[in-house]
Amino acid sequence: MITSLLVANRGEIAVRIFRTCRDLGIRTVAVYSDADADALHARVADDAVRLPGLTPADTYLRGELIVKAALAAGADAVHPGYGFLSENAGFAREVRDAGLVWIGPPPDAIEAMASKTRAKELMGLAPPGEVTEADLPVLVKAAAGGGGRGMRIVRRLEELPGALEGARAEAASAFGDGEVFVEPYVERGRHVEVQILADTHGTVWPLGTRDCSLQRRHQKVIEEAPAPGLAPALTDELYALAERAARRVAYVGAGTVEFLVADGAAHFLEMNTRLQVEHPVTEAVFGIDLVAEQIRIAEGHALPEQPPRAQGHAVEARLYAEDPAHDWTPQTGTLHRLTAPGSVRLDTGYTDGDTIGVHYDPLLAKVIAQAPTRAEALRKLAGALDRTEIHGPLTNRELLVRSLRHEEFTAARMDTGFYDRHLTALTTPAPDPYAPLAAALADAHGRSRFGGWRNLPSQPQTKRYRLSGEEHEATYRHTRAGTLEADGVRVLHADARHVVLEAAGVRRTFEIARYADRIYVNHTPLTPVPRFPDPTTQHAPGSLLAPMPGTVIRIAEGLREGSPVQAGDPLLWLEAMKMEHRITAPVTGTLNALHVTTGQQVQVDTLLAVVQPTS
Repeated sequence: MITSLLVANRGEIAVRIFRTCRDLGIRTVAVYSDADADALHARVADDAVRLPGLTPADTYLRGELIVKAALAAGADAVHPGYGFLSENAGFAREVRDAGLVWIGPPPDAIEAMASKTRAKELMGLAPPGEVTEADLPVLVKAAAGGGGRGMRIVRRLEELPGALEGARAEAASAFGDGEVFVEPYVERGRHVEVQILADTHGTVWPLGTRDCSLQRRHQKVIEEAPAPGLAPALTDELYALAERAARRVAYVGAGTVEFLVADGAAHFLEMNTRLQVEHPVTEAVFGIDLVAEQIRIAEGHALPEQPPRAQGHAVEARLYAEDPAHDWTPQTGTLHRLTAPGSVRLDTGYTDGDTIGVHYDPLLAKVIAQAPTRAEALRKLAGALDRTEIHGPLTNRELLVRSLRHEEFTAARMDTGFYDRHLTALTTPAPDPYAPLAAALADAHGRSRFGGWRNLPSQPQTKRYRLSGEEHEATYRHTRAGTLEADGVRVLHADARHVVLEAAGVRRTFEIARYADRIYVNHTPLTPVPRFPDPTTQHAPGSLLAPMPGTVIRIAEGLREGSPVQAGDPLLWLEAMKMEHRITAPVTGTLNALHVTTGQQVQVDTLLAVVQPTS
C-alpha cells in the first residue's frame, strides 16, 4: 500500500494530485526548481525537495535527480503528472528500478505509443508518404510530445522546408527529440478523444468521449464531456478503436486516445500515455477521481467489470496568462488576485501574490462547470468566468466567456478552425465606458478625501487612462457641498475602493483595486496616463519591443539594417515558455536598426528593432 507519493511535476497538476493524496491519507512530496522555490505546489506538499538544473525548464527533466529526491524523502511512489517526463519510458524504468511504484502505464506501453508515427503503424495505418501539391494542406507534427509544440500548417509547397526546420527546432527544444512527420490537415475537423482506464487484471474502461476542438496553436482551450452531436455508431467505433489501442500495448492506468472526426469518420491521431489536462470533465460526468483510480490500479486493485454511468455534461476552460489579440503572446508579472465563484471547480497552481514567470506554460487555472445539460453547463461556466476576479497579467478570460456564448459553439457546430475564423471578433475590445470615470472618482477621493463645504465650485478635473490600447478621458468636479459630480451621471457614492453611479436610471456598482501603476475597476484594468510623460520611455514610430522575456533564437534570413520589409513580415523569433513567438514588422518600410543578435536574452520591452515607415 502506498503511504507516501512524490509528484514529478509542478503547478496546477501537482496541487491537484496532492489534493487526492490528502483525501486518501497519503503523504505528499514535491520537487521544485529554483524558479519555483515559493510556488504553491512546493508550499502545500508535506515535504519538498529542491532540484538543481541548468535552467528552470530543464530541472523537471532530470529523471535521476527526481528518483534520488523520492528516495531521500522516503516516498513509496512517483506520479509524473502531465508534460515533462510523464511519457518518458526511460524515466518510468528508472522509477521502477529504484524500487518505487510508478503511477502510470508500463514503460513498454509508453515506448510503443511515444512516437506518433510508430503509433499509427501499430494501429495498422499507413505511414505518410512524399508530399506533393495535391496533398496540401498538410500538418507538420512532432513525433514525440504534444501540447501543440512542434506543429506547423503548410498550405504552399514552398513553405514546407521552413516548416520542417521550425518544427524540428521547436520539438527538439521542448521534447529533446527533433523527429517530425507530415499528415493531411483537415480544415473543418473536430478533435474528439476517449478516456481509457485499465487495470492489471485485463479490464479496460472506455470512459466516455471529450470534445477539445477549440484550440489555439494546436493546444486545447475549451474541453467538454461528452462530445456533443456524435452518432451512436460513431461513438461505438471510437470506443472500439480506443480499447484496441490500449489492448495492443497491454496498457495499464489512465490514458487518452485522440481522434480527428470529419464527415462522420474517425481518424486516429495518437495515444497519450498519461493523465490529460482536461481529465476533470470526465471526472465530473462519471463521478470518479481519476487520480485516485490511478493510485488504486498501481496498488494492484481490480476495476469493476463495468464503468459507472455518465450523468449530465461538464465543460472546462483553460485560463491562460496571454494576449489572444496579439498572437497569443504569454504574459508575466504578479498575480494579485484570482477568485472564482464557488459553484465551479477551480484547479490552479497559483494563489494571490504569486509571480507568473517566463519559464513554464502560462496556464493559470482550469475552471470546470457541471450541469444536467450541455446548455446549462455552458451558461454556468460562462457566468462563472464573467464573475471571476483576475488582477495581474493580461489573460484570455474575456475570450473564454465570448467563446462559450458564441452561437457556433452553443450549437455544437465548432471545429478546430474556430479561432481562425472568429478570433478578431472575439478579441475586439468592448471596454466598460464608465470604468475610467469610476477610477477617476475613486482616485479623487483617495487623494483629496473630499468631504468639506466649499465656498466656490471647483473647476472640472480631468484624468486620462489607457484602456484596451486606447486613451480614455474622465472628467468630474467637486461641488460646494464637498461631493463629486460628473456630466450625465449621478455619483451616489465614491470612496477609494467603492464607487456607485446612476446613468440613464440604472445604478451601477464598481469595486476598485490598485496595484502599483494599475487600477482595476471590477474586471477592467486601467493604466493612468501621466500629465507629463517621461521622454526616456518614448520610442520612435516603428519600434519593435520585446513582448515578453525570452531568447532570440533566429533572425530572418538576409535581414540587415537597410533591408526593405513589408508589414507582417517575420523579422525574428523569440523563444519563451518553450514556444516560438514570431516578431513581425509593424509597418511597411525599411529596417533602420536591428538591436539584437541570435542567442541574446531579452527582457520585456527591450528594443529589438526599428522599422522606418514608408512615407
